[in-house]
Amino acid sequence: MNVKKKKIIHFRANCIGCNSCVKHSPGNWEINPTDGKATLKRSVKKDEVFITEISEPEVEANKLAARDCPTGVIRIENEKGEDITWE
Repeated sequence: MNVKKKKIIHFRANCIGCNSCVKHSPGNWEINPTDGKATLKRSVKKDEVFITEISEPEVEANKLAARDCPTGVIRIENEKGEDITWE
């Protein structure tokens, strides 16, 4: 049975490394010491974005991370690919 999960989409190129994502969800985010930008852990790069699936318990913390991001480079999607960041 293939259970679709929610996803974090990270537009890393525009990240400024403010650390709010790490503060809200350290299990999913870290600051890269080389360039100072946030890195989405366990992600796969597709085109210019990084994507990872998350479990239901991780959703709220990552919504907060997305909402607090001053550059708006984080998006949370549901199983249908719809943006649920602000729900």
